[in-house]
Amino acid sequence: MERLNLFLKRKDVIISAKRYGIDALGAMAQGLFCSLLIGTIINTVGKQFNIGFLTNTVATIAGVDYTVGSLASAMSGPAMAVAIGYALATPPLVLFSLITVGFASNALGGAGGPLAVLFVAIIASEVGKMVSKETKVDILITPLVTISVGILLSALLAPSLGKAAMELGTVIMWATSLQPFLMGILVSLLVGVALTLPISSAAICAALGLTGLAGGAALAGCCAQMVGFAVISFPENKLGGLISQGIGTSMLQMGNIVKNPRVWIAPCITSMITGPIATCIFKLQMNGAAVSSGMGTCGLVGQIGVYTGWVNDVTSGAKSAITSFDWIGLIMISFILPALITPVIHMFVRKMGLVKDGDLKL
Repeated sequence: MERLNLFLKRKDVIISAKRYGIDALGAMAQGLFCSLLIGTIINTVGKQFNIGFLTNTVATIAGVDYTVGSLASAMSGPAMAVAIGYALATPPLVLFSLITVGFASNALGGAGGPLAVLFVAIIASEVGKMVSKETKVDILITPLVTISVGILLSALLAPSLGKAAMELGTVIMWATSLQPFLMGILVSLLVGVALTLPISSAAICAALGLTGLAGGAALAGCCAQMVGFAVISFPENKLGGLISQGIGTSMLQMGNIVKNPRVWIAPCITSMITGPIATCIFKLQMNGAAVSSGMGTCGLVGQIGVYTGWVNDVTSGAKSAITSFDWIGLIMISFILPALITPVIHMFVRKMGLVKDGDLKL
């Protein structure tokens, strides 16, 4: 056992909750931001401002057309895996091999893709570190072992993790059958939590076809998490944190949530407040693409989805016109209420001694 411990120490394989649950998870969120979320923002900017370079097809792969933004989004798996490898201080050959591992685990994981990448990339990284520079043909053995372990684990674990993520979708679908008030509370909370967790809230909403009032509640929950975390962490993360979380992703806070889950209290309670306000007062509906319900303020995709739904409804005759009340509701639910409510709740959480300075530092 002592020899094993010395070997692991020499290889910098440190099995700890901090390293895997905070360092690796935090890095993975940054990898996701630098691929999927930046790609989403690029696509949104291109479409809204009619920028040809950003909306035109730049590559066609296996019959699928890609824009600049969609190429960036397609690389989310490799980006997350490499970020995890970087956080675990993997040697170069292991780090480069994780590109393949990340692509496989994310593709096979479906809605649970990011979660699959987290588990698989950590194990593949550590195994790769163990064999690195142990043979004279390191340039062959290290990538071969890292990729083989990663692909095998992806095939074994990723589909199951995807199914586990979709179980949350089952609960969400049950919640949509409730009265608007209760539905607003539960759907907003559950989808908002899914957005912040290392699973894909957008994929879950798309798979469930979450539109209408349920889609509006989902949007409210996502906005509560993103805008809420952006505002309450502003003293620690300044403008960069405000933007990266506010129009990026609240998943950036997962490392801090693992360290102190109580930092999640204020955004979650806010989502339970804004959800029923969206469904019962503003009657906010997502009649655009279902995937937009799980995007929140990321690249303003959620808000654009609602607007697209309004336009479609007016065109079809289902809605007479887009009113000022519609706009007030969308702005209040997406930005103003989360920005006002979350700090108030967080203030009480801090006064109770549950959260302290530095707990939300990215």
